[in-house]
Amino acid sequence: MATKIRLMRMGRKKRPYYRLVVADSRAKRDGRFIEIIGHYNPLPNPTEYKVDEEKALKWLSDGAVPTDTARSILSRAGIMKKFDEQKNQKSS
Repeated sequence: MATKIRLMRMGRKKRPYYRLVVADSRAKRDGRFIEIIGHYNPLPNPTEYKVDEEKALKWLSDGAVPTDTARSILSRAGIMKKFDEQKNQKSS
């Protein structure tokens, strides 16, 4: 099963709030998901985001592919850097 880490839109009209979820790549954007690994709120200045580091690293190591926006959020949280370091340690 191909999994993706992507955003799931929540909130009301003109007040978006997103959950960072792991979902099957064939599922709808706001449809079925496997696990919630964080959230992202773009409205306040600066934007708010929170990611469960352990869950995100587990899914990345299991082969989940983040979308462009999800990759950006994971990078800001420092998780992509830790994942790259983890991957380089295994290969060395």
